[in-house]
Amino acid sequence: MSPSDPSTAPRPGIDPRGPRFGAGITAVVLLVVIFLALVGASGPALALLALQTAVFAWGAFAGVARHPYGLVYKALLRSRLGPPAALEDPAPPTFAQGVGLLVSVVGVVLGLAGIPAAVPIAAAAAFVAAFLNAVFDYCLGCQLYLLLVRARIIGRGAATS
Repeated sequence: MSPSDPSTAPRPGIDPRGPRFGAGITAVVLLVVIFLALVGASGPALALLALQTAVFAWGAFAGVARHPYGLVYKALLRSRLGPPAALEDPAPPTFAQGVGLLVSVVGVVLGLAGIPAAVPIAAAAAFVAAFLNAVFDYCLGCQLYLLLVRARIIGRGAATS
């Protein structure tokens, strides 16, 4: 195989602290959504959940390397920290963004359809996942990705071996 062969090229990795930083911001945003919904400000809660949905979409379709919160991490924090102990495959966190997108889209669509309880419920489900990732470095979407790969339901993609 030649050095230009994609199967022998080094695979890119991401600093795992970037998605954790983003999960922290996401958790705070979703906590605000839940609070707003519970105090009766359903319009602002729905709008903020819609904004977070757009951020999930950006991460799911552009990849976590180009995620807005990841770009903030790179610009403000990464240069002040030492190098990461190891790089992480971007496929599982990108898949996790897709899971967050799905959950938040359901909340937004049902909220727009006149079911206001869907907004805090969807935000709470996404909050639990973001909180676990930010605080305990446990990514539920990543675990789901790995489970689906092991079950051969989805492929690993180009970034994994």
